[in-house]
Order: sequence, then C-alpha cells, then structure tokens
Amino acid sequence: MAHHALSSQESYNPNHLLDILLGKMQLKNDAALSRMLEVAPPVISKIRHHRLPVGASLLIRMHEVTGMSIRDLRDLMGDRRTKYRLSDAQGRPKPEEKAAQQAAQQAAQQQQAQPQAQQAQPPQAQPSDTSSPKSGNYAH
Repeated sequence: MAHHALSSQESYNPNHLLDILLGKMQLKNDAALSRMLEVAPPVISKIRHHRLPVGASLLIRMHEVTGMSIRDLRDLMGDRRTKYRLSDAQGRPKPEEKAAQQAAQQAAQQQQAQPQAQQAQPPQAQPSDTSSPKSGNYAH
C-alpha cells in the first residue's frame, strides 16, 4: 500500500476535512460529496484510506463549492506545511529540455553577435553606375 509523504505527519487527517464538508454541505455520504465536488467516487475513498493526497485542484474545487478559504481547508485536514509542492523536481526542466534551451540561447547569442560585427565594419562603396538597367518588375 503506497502512502504519500504527507501521511507521515501525525496531524494529517483528510477524513476530518471530508467529514466537515459532509456536514457543512448537508450531504449523506461520500458518493454525494463526490458528485458535489465533481470527482469520481474512488477519489474520495482513496483520500479516506490515505492512498491519495488531497491535491491542489481538489482543494480549489472545495473552496469554490464551500466558500471556505484554502488555508482553512488545509487546516481542517491537518496540513501545516507552509509550501504545497507535489515533488522536489516540480518546475525543473527535464535534461533534454535543458539541453534544447541551452542550444537555443547559444543560437540567439550568435545571431545577436552577427549584426554587431556587421555594424563594426565600414560600409562598402556602391558602384555609381546609373546607366545600367535596374532589375525587377518595376516600371521606370
């Protein structure tokens, strides 16, 4: 049975939160709660049995339905963390994405360096031969 990291906190009790929601919304059971929150019934069951944490999207839905603040909802389930993260790697680019970003940055730097090098060179004199016909499809 897989437990999530938050379940190791002694004060963490999502059942308390779910029971309070049942009472506040005057619902008879978890099936009615799942319908109100628009989640599948097994989600509520997994939360009750500490196999699934109460995720951010579900907390937001609870807030929308009850009008209670996210902080109050987290307090009801015993979540006293100051930051709410899914994992340590959240927000970090994958190694292949990081390599692609670095390559793109190098290409952008090279493109920026080329116009600067061209500006540093003196302009070449254009031939002043006006007798030659101009190319293009323009009427003269």
